[in-house]
Amino acid sequence: MTLALQRNTVDDSPIPPGAEQGEFALSKALVTLTSEVTAAAEALRALRTYVMAQHLEKGRRALAICAPTSGVGCSTVAANLAVSLSQIGVKTLLIDANLRHPVLDQLFVPPEPVEGLQQCLRSGAGHFGDYIESDVLPDLSIMFAGGVPENPQELLATGRFEELMNFCLRDFQMTILDTPPANNCSDSRRVSTVAGYSLIVSRRNKTLVNDVKTLISQLENERARVVGTVLTEG
Repeated sequence: MTLALQRNTVDDSPIPPGAEQGEFALSKALVTLTSEVTAAAEALRALRTYVMAQHLEKGRRALAICAPTSGVGCSTVAANLAVSLSQIGVKTLLIDANLRHPVLDQLFVPPEPVEGLQQCLRSGAGHFGDYIESDVLPDLSIMFAGGVPENPQELLATGRFEELMNFCLRDFQMTILDTPPANNCSDSRRVSTVAGYSLIVSRRNKTLVNDVKTLISQLENERARVVGTVLTEG
């Protein structure tokens, strides 16, 4: 599936906080929160419909959002998809599994630094829920990255990460995972393998077709099913 989204709503660069919801300041890039009808918001809702019909209703409860290169809007697509699912009552968890350059804390800005995936994987014990920010929005919880570790690939390779995913599959109807660009590291392939399914984000006039084909091949070789692609514009 291919969707065209405007660049200014899918830019991964930091964006000043917008309206506040509880203790979190929300970025203006979260276009699915606005009541205004825009092409970008409608495209993201169409993506939600696709995910509901082709993914969630078939019992698949996790989806890694991947991109072959940086700067295509992967993080904002992940965030808006998670928000959109929560708006229709799907109990959703959004995980910042981009331990190289996490940005979800710039889209949902916590009042102070919070622990997240890094600390969860380092701990080796403790309840997974202790590292999750519950009800950031109704039916939307978030596990932030918790900063940038020195050894992200090693942390994601642990059995603790697989245990975390099993917890997510039990406790949430849908888990969305943001991942780093695939051309810089193998993290996104690892996350996709554990999640089981992935959605690829690319940008018109920037992403090379061969890069997308290579990423699809790599994911399939590691037994992660690619459920579709999203094309952003800009």
